[in-house]
Amino acid sequence: MKGGKSKSDTRNAKLSVNKKPAKAGRKSGKAAKDPNKPKRPASAFFVFMEEFREQYKKDHPKNKSVAAVGKAGGEKWKSMSEAVSGLVLV
Repeated sequence: MKGGKSKSDTRNAKLSVNKKPAKAGRKSGKAAKDPNKPKRPASAFFVFMEEFREQYKKDHPKNKSVAAVGKAGGEKWKSMSEAVSGLVLV
């Protein structure tokens, strides 16, 4: 088939997506991230979980499940009052 298109060529041409070139002068939706920007402080829950994980591992040395630790920590966090957890709401 000299000069003619095969069936596979026409299928590939139909499946290809024609992308429009980016317009000049427009900025992308996101700004570039600054690698030197300091991280935000951890929330009260994450500080609580750090301490809770250590205590839970001491109390349950055979339990290797991350999900079990997370569930137990979440349940304890929900049952705590603001006075007990040491939170100060501003």
